[in-house]
Amino acid sequence: MSSERESCNSRHFTWLMKSCFPNPNHTTTTTTVAKPPQQPPTTISSLPDDIILDFLTRVPPSSLPSLSLVCRRWSHLLHSPDFSDLRRRRHLLRHSALALTATDFGLSSATLLDAKWNPSLFLPCYNAVSLETFHSLLSHARLASIGPRVFIVGRDATLRYDTWTATVTPRSTMIFPRKKFALAAVSGKLYVAGGGSRTAAVEEYDPETNTWRVVANAPRRRYGCIGASADGIFYVIGGLRIGASVNELSRAGVAAEAHAAVYASSMDLFDVEAGAWLRSRAVPGGGCVVAACAAAGRVYMLTSHAVELSFWSFDARRKCGGGGGRSGGAFGEWCRIKSPPLRAQVRVDTRMRFSCVGIGEKVVLIQLAGCGNDGRGSREGAVLVYDCATGEWGKGADLPEVYRRAAYVGVEC
Repeated sequence: MSSERESCNSRHFTWLMKSCFPNPNHTTTTTTVAKPPQQPPTTISSLPDDIILDFLTRVPPSSLPSLSLVCRRWSHLLHSPDFSDLRRRRHLLRHSALALTATDFGLSSATLLDAKWNPSLFLPCYNAVSLETFHSLLSHARLASIGPRVFIVGRDATLRYDTWTATVTPRSTMIFPRKKFALAAVSGKLYVAGGGSRTAAVEEYDPETNTWRVVANAPRRRYGCIGASADGIFYVIGGLRIGASVNELSRAGVAAEAHAAVYASSMDLFDVEAGAWLRSRAVPGGGCVVAACAAAGRVYMLTSHAVELSFWSFDARRKCGGGGGRSGGAFGEWCRIKSPPLRAQVRVDTRMRFSCVGIGEKVVLIQLAGCGNDGRGSREGAVLVYDCATGEWGKGADLPEVYRRAAYVGVEC
């Protein structure tokens, strides 16, 4: 028993504890474990386009102009059709009417927002575009917008005006010279037709490549026609026939006035994706289309019957399983709606003109010339606003005098 007690003395515990400490004279071989390569940190620039588009669409409209200057990639995404489509689905697009004119001091624009016109004045780059060019171009040009950019297309020049940066850039001109032609933006591209006596070609402009190309031939040659677009269709509306003399019409047994009226109240529909023309009926009751635009999935037209004006809507939405023009049926449906509340009967002629601009769920009607002989007609620069949802007209803010000879277009951003 005593021998067992002696074997469990403190010296044995001292040795055990010392054995737990490393021997400074003892060398060991250390095995190094290879670490996996470090992944680069995730930055905004490394994110795919769809994710960047997702958060860019949530930015307030007031911040979009500055974001377009961050880098070339962001500018490209902000001006892409995908950006506009995504904001449109989320009901985040801001719609406005834009008046663009050239003054003695420079190019000036006014935007209709919050029931008032907000003017701005800026000087373009005169090394690229002169002020005289703007004066001559805007007097006969047609305007169309793709997002915040407005394209000013004239007979011999095409310009791009960026509403965010207030800059003007020259672009490629049309292949064929035209005057009083139809222009509209469809799916991020521009389309023109009519206005030329030597061609029936329909031209397409791609803003990405800055190139024009012929995509079709129009079934009828028109002069003084109006362009609009809805649901992927390019509308060539109204105008006069090009290339037919009174003698030719008489030999065909058609009265010149009747034939002109057919053109003035009709339209040609071009399905951009299919590259085909659709059949449609002319405006019921005839008349002359003096203004037209697209809004809320419909095409709206103001027609003149001598001293009477009427207002029509054309349902431009495609019908599932119904007629679409390709199978022989006429496309779309007409509906006469409430006429604009002008204070007196007016005669639409060279002194009395109107312009229609579609902005979201509303149609802005602008009177561009003076009143009638009795002095009770609507004054020049008067603005009426039609609410497509309620079917009612309201009075808008009158145009400032400097913009009463301007060109007008609807812009969304």
